[in-house]
Amino acid sequence: MTVPAGPEPSPGILAVDSGGSGLRVVLGTLGRGTSAHRSSRVPVRTGARGIDPEHLMEQLTPLVRALTAETGVGRPRVAVVGAAGFSTLGEALRAELPTALAREFGVGTVALAADAVTAYVGALGFRPGAVVAAGTGLIAIGTDLTAWRRADGWGHLLGDCGGGAWIGRAGLEAALRAHDGRTGGSVALLARAEEQLGPMPGLPGRLYPRADRPAVLASFAPQVAACAPDDPVAAGILRAAARHMADSAAAVCPAGPEPHIAVTGGLCEMGDPLLVPWEEELARRLPYARRVAAAGDPVDGAVRIATELAVGTLTLPGDETMLHVVNGTHHT
Repeated sequence: MTVPAGPEPSPGILAVDSGGSGLRVVLGTLGRGTSAHRSSRVPVRTGARGIDPEHLMEQLTPLVRALTAETGVGRPRVAVVGAAGFSTLGEALRAELPTALAREFGVGTVALAADAVTAYVGALGFRPGAVVAAGTGLIAIGTDLTAWRRADGWGHLLGDCGGGAWIGRAGLEAALRAHDGRTGGSVALLARAEEQLGPMPGLPGRLYPRADRPAVLASFAPQVAACAPDDPVAAGILRAAARHMADSAAAVCPAGPEPHIAVTGGLCEMGDPLLVPWEEELARRLPYARRVAAAGDPVDGAVRIATELAVGTLTLPGDETMLHVVNGTHHT
């Protein structure tokens, strides 16, 4: 008697968002719709070789093992890793992470992406336009579906203008100005800075040695937003951030009839103090673009890319520094 073969198991997919505030991970399947997520608040280290693949795997492995126990997905066929800084600091990830994912989890196909790419797909899907990914850092990305364009994303020391770390640093500068009695200071921001971070004279010693300095700076950005309705200095910081966001969007937005444009990331939670001036700057700089609400976040984008890869229908432009796909030993 011949026993009929059962249905093919649904492909497993692993989606990872690695940002300035830690990791977010989703493990699931296509056919059954099973999925679960975990997160870590420890950012992946960046060293002499760029983003550290060993440290990423140290953070990722226990999360995936916990998700495997929860979902029963034993071997994801496809993994997508969206990483902050990948476009400029991703050489070690490209060289080592696909092999590490295959060895540890049995992954067959790996896509390594700039977090801006996963943010783009999460926000707009697979249509032409531009997305500003504004979280701890800030990067803008645009595509006409034949090539990628990016602006900023240079990190908190050289750029990320208008991002969470930039806003937080500007707010702390205004607090220190008030502490010193210099012009341009904010007494309101000084009070909030001392409440959150302690006495100002000791702030450099507490801040500068920290490996997670961008995240610490970004943690003060909500205080700037909270002060903005009543404090001109805080409001001015957010207007400047909105101008930087619009500058980056204008640099990458494709030509054509009514391209879509969206903003995504943690800064959206700051609400009207930032989003109202953003809308004003966008209307001034890109009046022909259609402003839309982001459909999802970078994790959603990583899941969508993984899904398209799993069924063989991914049509996004490839680029070693933006979206790098490895099928076994074949790199595209």
